[in-house]
Amino acid sequence: MKKIFISSDHAGFILKEQIKKKFSGKYIFLDLGTTSSNISVNYPVFAHNLCKKVAKNNKNIGILVCGSGMGMSMAANRHKKIRAAVCYSVKNTKLSRLHNNANIITLGSRLTKKNIAFKCIETFINTKFEGGRHKKRVNKI
Repeated sequence: MKKIFISSDHAGFILKEQIKKKFSGKYIFLDLGTTSSNISVNYPVFAHNLCKKVAKNNKNIGILVCGSGMGMSMAANRHKKIRAAVCYSVKNTKLSRLHNNANIITLGSRLTKKNIAFKCIETFINTKFEGGRHKKRVNKI
């Protein structure tokens, strides 16, 4: 089974737990926190921790969840070897993998319905980088 790093802040905690439940048995989730929706935490801490794990191997992928997906994405994209994409539809998720070789999907729990988030995750995991003309562009990042 594929191992996936996952993390959230307090705003994304419930969706993170729903993701783990929905895909349990299909994927192994390495949960890096947080552990509650009741205690406010600083999302960059959780994004940075997950990025360190994902960056160790080019086959690693991660899921970050916060209220909008934006904060986690901004923090994650400060790391070398990380390409985090805010995903809100199957189409933009697919393109983030095909053209940008994203290795982290960020989701906004306050903006993305649970079933759309599930479809985005499935698309993210199952879409491979197209390479070709996109490879030289990704290398410039």
